[in-house]
Amino acid sequence: MDVVYLIGPIILIAVVLAAVWLDRWSVPVILIALGAGIVFGSDVLNLWHFDDIVLTNKVANLALVFILFYGGISTKKVDFKQVALPAGGLATWGVILTSLVTFGVLYGIFGWGFEKAILLAVIVSSTDAAAIFSILRRQSLPKKLSSTVEIESGANDPMAILLTVAVVQSLTVGHPPIPMMVLNFLWQFGAAPVLGWLMGRAALWLFNHLTPQDRGHFYVLTLGIALLVYGLAQVIGTSGMLAVFIAGFVLGNHSFIHKQGVINFSSAVSTVANIGMFVLLGLQVFPREWAGIWFEGILLFLVLTFLARPLAVLVGTAGMRLGWRNKVFISWAGLRGAVPIVLATYPMAAGIEAGEEIFNLVFFAVLLSVAVQGGSLGPLAGWLKLTVPARPRPLFNLELVTMAASDLDMIVVDLPGPKGVGGAKIAELDLPQGAVITLVTRERELVLPKGSTELRGWDQVSVLAPAIEEEAIREALMGAIPIPAPEEES
Repeated sequence: MDVVYLIGPIILIAVVLAAVWLDRWSVPVILIALGAGIVFGSDVLNLWHFDDIVLTNKVANLALVFILFYGGISTKKVDFKQVALPAGGLATWGVILTSLVTFGVLYGIFGWGFEKAILLAVIVSSTDAAAIFSILRRQSLPKKLSSTVEIESGANDPMAILLTVAVVQSLTVGHPPIPMMVLNFLWQFGAAPVLGWLMGRAALWLFNHLTPQDRGHFYVLTLGIALLVYGLAQVIGTSGMLAVFIAGFVLGNHSFIHKQGVINFSSAVSTVANIGMFVLLGLQVFPREWAGIWFEGILLFLVLTFLARPLAVLVGTAGMRLGWRNKVFISWAGLRGAVPIVLATYPMAAGIEAGEEIFNLVFFAVLLSVAVQGGSLGPLAGWLKLTVPARPRPLFNLELVTMAASDLDMIVVDLPGPKGVGGAKIAELDLPQGAVITLVTRERELVLPKGSTELRGWDQVSVLAPAIEEEAIREALMGAIPIPAPEEES
């Protein structure tokens, strides 16, 4: 039986069906994908025996490239500027603090072996972009809060990778020189953003100077750019994940031909990569092996979630005026996912005796993290009064397909709430000259835009206009709805 062409499609269809059914309870799709992989794998239904850790590592890295590329392309510059300091601190010092606290408790209090404790501490030190993007994009949170956690998760992989590689090398070939470790750290965090920015600018030039007759060529180009950025970063020994995120960020914040189509395509590829990666990781797991490690796995999860992560957030964001509710949420949103699992393969690949036990412990802790933290983020945000009213996704939209250079773009603006509150009429808007409102979407209704049309809270407005006028158009439309003054958190 060809499992790739028979069992594989059944798993994917089952994941989607389960995700639609369980959406009412806000069950994360990555948890469903993990569960599907485990159920169809060797220890349950035994329909697909899969134990190739090397292939799993490669596929997971490939999936992360597209997940982080879309994370970058969908991150707005204004959001990035607002959260650069806390997200950057958590992505660097936060990872180190998490490792130190976790190691201190496991080794100093629980008495675990030095090798085992130090490897686990560094491997689970970073949050996971795939898990964060998958779950937080479904929550109705203040943009600054969600951006902080998302950008941190996209930028903290280099530090975790650096710590893991340094520890593995120390345990196998001896301690690397401290100056070399410092230089490696600077290279990881210095060269990757520069490479990502340069490749992003080069990609912009390519998009704006190519005029293929087939739109599919733009999508192939997108795949090639994302993979090339990662490949070049690997060649020069810097962080491929950070470089890919920055390249996507550059593209997402500049105008180029067929931009909306590229964004939609990147979103679709990211979703496929996300689900496929977690299904594969689920297939890699053999639950029967958990019989001897489940108690230690729970301890690792508890230490990481209730001690290491909160202390790292508390210290890493000191003096940043985030407010206690935001800090509690950021602490609980420190989900672990694919990256720690991928890093858990490093000790196995290096021939460390405890490698298999470490992999099982990490996977067990990650599964608990996704299930417990991921499944409760929504209720926690509501309890902390951080949620904003959920805006339903519009059922209609327009896309400007540009196959040649043009200064026009389709600018889509989601008007603020409260839902249904009356605002200005279209004729009263101070829009830039040449801007034309082409569509107003109001929940399940299409509104034909006229000068007498009154805009309402939560409307989605599509405007055809020169791309350089986007900021002025957003300002005019956002000001069309009276917004209640938000309460400030002490």
